[in-house]
Amino acid sequence: MGGATSQSELVRAGHASLIAADVGGTHARLALLEAGPRGADDFAILHYRKYACADYPSLGAIIDEFRASLHDTDVDRIALAMAGYVIDDAVVNVNLPWTVSISDLRAAPGVNDLAIVNDFEAVAHAIGHVDESSATLLSGPPQPALPGPMLVVGPGTGLGAALRIPHAPRPVILPTEAGQATLAAETDIEFEILRELRKQGSRVQIEQVLSGTGLVNLYRALAAVRGTPATLQLPAEITASALARADATATETADVFCGWLGGVLGDLALLYGAQGGIYLAGGVLPQMKELLLRSTFVERFLDKGAMRPVLARTPVRLIEHAQLGVIGAASWYFDNHSSDVRAAREHSHA
Repeated sequence: MGGATSQSELVRAGHASLIAADVGGTHARLALLEAGPRGADDFAILHYRKYACADYPSLGAIIDEFRASLHDTDVDRIALAMAGYVIDDAVVNVNLPWTVSISDLRAAPGVNDLAIVNDFEAVAHAIGHVDESSATLLSGPPQPALPGPMLVVGPGTGLGAALRIPHAPRPVILPTEAGQATLAAETDIEFEILRELRKQGSRVQIEQVLSGTGLVNLYRALAAVRGTPATLQLPAEITASALARADATATETADVFCGWLGGVLGDLALLYGAQGGIYLAGGVLPQMKELLLRSTFVERFLDKGAMRPVLARTPVRLIEHAQLGVIGAASWYFDNHSSDVRAAREHSHA
């Protein structure tokens, strides 16, 4: 594929093309991709854009604007990676700024096929496309001591998780709602924070603390426990203040967040038997990388009694790849719709 080849020329030439979308509570990332001869293992991103969800009245409006940005390129297939579950016609996700009707998206002009996958199921599909040398190894050896399932966890607006189980010819991907599970405390301050958060409801979910929104919840609860003013409003403000050590409550919030994340991640690793490796994704942790590295994250991850040697042999990596979601959505689509991709390619050469 030469650099002078336009998007429209690729589509007119019959390449199997796809719009892949990764939709979270804060941002939607869309890409135009082209499948190569090997489908799920061989495709290229031709065009990519990122949108702030709150700036648009609906997901359909974002998709329409992206398609318009492709000018004369006509692509009628969409792979949509979204947090939550599809029930009947709706996507169930408390973090989205609007409701999503699947039938409305499918009925949009020019859409021939719209397929939906859980966002972290998509990220788990993308793991096969990650160059591990570009990820940061936080704990464990570069390679797992034992083969086994791989766990993908990502604090973003909420907290997503999926399991990738090795299997021939393709891995089995199991999406989960780990972020909706009840959060357990271990340290004294964590118990105090849970008591504060339980004033808002009897159950505290993992993502109410270990997510972007959760970072703010944690900061406010810690301020209440310490009797200090909560002057910061946004996750980015808390992270920046912690990095600069400009606010004592923000600094402690980041320390508690990273340590608590390590403890929960160790629990999830044992629960799912994730001896094949753990990958941390999502929009929050890349901004907190320095804080994560100097925190008790690793010690809390390993601190599981007799299971410590098992976890010590499990690689834990931080992935910093903004396009991971769209890559995963495309990989999932090309893998599960391989007959459609072959048909499009054969039709183009007929």
